[in-house]
Amino acid sequence: MTIWTRRGFLGATGGLVIGFALPVRRRPYLVEAAPAGEPATVTAFLRIGTDDVVTVMANHSEMGQGVWTTIPMLIAEELEADWSKLRVEHAPVAPEFARPGGRGQGTGGSSTTRSEVERLRQVGATARMMLIEAAARRWKVPADRLRAEAGHVIGPGGRLSFGQLAADAAKLPPPARVALKDPASWKIIGKPMRRLDSPEKITGRAVFGIDVQLPGLLTAVVRRPPTFGGQVKSFRADAALRVPGVRQVVGVPSGVAVIADHFWAAKLGRDALEVDWDPGPGGEFSTDGYLAKLRELVHQNGEPAADKGNAEAALAGAARRIEAQYELPYLAHAPMEPLNATVRIAPDACEIWTGTQSQTGDQRAAAEILGLAPEKVALHTTFLGGGFGRRAALGQDFVREAVEVARAARAPVKTVWTRDDDLRGGRYRPMFVHRVEGGLDAGGWPVAWRHTIAGQPIARPGGTDTSGFEGIADSPYLGALAHLVTLHSPQTPVPVQWWRSVGNSHTAFAMESFVDELAHAGKRDPLALRRRLLADHPRQLAVLDAVAERARWGTPPAAGIGRGLAIHESFGSVVAQVADVSVADGRIRVHRVVCAIDCGLAVNPAGITAQMESSIIYGLSAALYGAIHIDHGRVRESNFHDYPVLRIHEAPAIDVVIVPSKAAMGGGGEPGTPPIAPAVANAVFALTGKRLRVLPMMSAT
Repeated sequence: MTIWTRRGFLGATGGLVIGFALPVRRRPYLVEAAPAGEPATVTAFLRIGTDDVVTVMANHSEMGQGVWTTIPMLIAEELEADWSKLRVEHAPVAPEFARPGGRGQGTGGSSTTRSEVERLRQVGATARMMLIEAAARRWKVPADRLRAEAGHVIGPGGRLSFGQLAADAAKLPPPARVALKDPASWKIIGKPMRRLDSPEKITGRAVFGIDVQLPGLLTAVVRRPPTFGGQVKSFRADAALRVPGVRQVVGVPSGVAVIADHFWAAKLGRDALEVDWDPGPGGEFSTDGYLAKLRELVHQNGEPAADKGNAEAALAGAARRIEAQYELPYLAHAPMEPLNATVRIAPDACEIWTGTQSQTGDQRAAAEILGLAPEKVALHTTFLGGGFGRRAALGQDFVREAVEVARAARAPVKTVWTRDDDLRGGRYRPMFVHRVEGGLDAGGWPVAWRHTIAGQPIARPGGTDTSGFEGIADSPYLGALAHLVTLHSPQTPVPVQWWRSVGNSHTAFAMESFVDELAHAGKRDPLALRRRLLADHPRQLAVLDAVAERARWGTPPAAGIGRGLAIHESFGSVVAQVADVSVADGRIRVHRVVCAIDCGLAVNPAGITAQMESSIIYGLSAALYGAIHIDHGRVRESNFHDYPVLRIHEAPAIDVVIVPSKAAMGGGGEPGTPPIAPAVANAVFALTGKRLRVLPMMSAT
């Protein structure tokens, strides 16, 4: 019996393979034929088989954000492909699939579609022109008399499918120049398209990292230090080894791994372990103590982030001066699929199966551990059951650990984190405190702004992390005001990491809450004040007008409902939200959220809408409930019973407006999260007169 792989099948049957190599020099778009009997080259973004199936290699991770649909849309539009014959696969790790700019292969920062739009359109257009040329030569007619449409080339000689032309097209040199379609003729880009990964996920065929199975595969769980920076002093494995199914107990750099035939045996074995820990530098850390330190720091200026005019003099001369302090906790990412990675090591090679946001980083980390060249590490990207930044791990922590476990076990091993492991494993969104002072003139309009921020840096432990003040130092609100923004960046033993929308997740709350406070202090409508401060920013004004119109801002809400507004720009997109809320017995209920977004070109409007809905639900979960507490070095929260997320019955109705725009393309995965917390807090104030300056809100009502 012959067993065909996808690549082997294409290699044996012939086809057109189009790829992209970096760095871009003379021939950025490489076209190669798949020799008979050999697998197709892995450097291709696009393969067209003789069966008419067009396979797109997605070089970015699909974690629910829809890139398995937007990436093919960009190619298919220019290719004139038959959408029903389109297929998608995760691309392997290779330099050809690196993000534009040579930053390696990975997914984050709402960058996938906007970074790939030109490159992938070029791939599709190149293939289209080569297929047309192949048909022209077969029919012996000029290529300009032919056209491509719905997976066929059409001309005086009739119709030929892409599959019929693929082998001939693969023998042709790529065109020196390609003509991209006029946007007025687009049939796919800009149209709402159903997601290509939905059928697999609905039927259960989709393979996530936790689903991977291999012959002889073992499963491991790791007992990690209960405090950050802790170390194993000694451990006793006798009781763990007596658990049926447990094969090995081994020390690894991150702790003690219990390796078993299946997950449950590994977990029970870990529960039976006896470990003596050195608590390390995190043994005395507490969030209460750290919060007290941050509260002290914001009463003195830190490192300058933005300085215009004389904020102190403007504050001193203001007719009225107000101040407020906002506090935001550590947050876990809490993806529905906990972290995991499967590793199989050979004497001179390694294979990894995992849902990752950082393919190049993981490949290099594994190579470093095993003493291999990076190209000897094959990383197979699976679907991700949520990422939110956690799977773009600083230091590649969970993949490094899985490689160490497999190396110690001398067998293929899937290392799985439990929910408790995930919530207590660090890599949190940092805790932050903001202190803001504002001055109003006699007419109630802002004239001065001083803002001090204190929180742990993410990416630059020894310097200033710009994510700590993004959305503040560059805020369009401050352009017409005398202002001073400074930042304190104290270190802690707690490992932190980017969380969906990164610094904007806390800066938007402070900015939009304080703008609302200024409006009410000056007896100004919150929308009117924002429109005045943003008078020179047409994108923001258009988004504000769109959300106000859809939410009927000038019409009083129903009895018992408060209405709040927020707007924030991040990742190149401007998002405004209006929340309608009620409060009963100390509990906040969000009934409706209207969201308007200007993201430039909306490649897939259905995807943008879904991303806004997802961002709002994710942000609401954090705003209402999310907080990680640490007492004497130990994380208090352990699962969804004490780290709740929004339940279905709590979810609001969400109405999304996509604002037409000619602005540069922005992101869609992250910008919807920042405005929701301040929109809800402002709505609570409108209803009750109580300011919620501490998150999560349910602990402050």
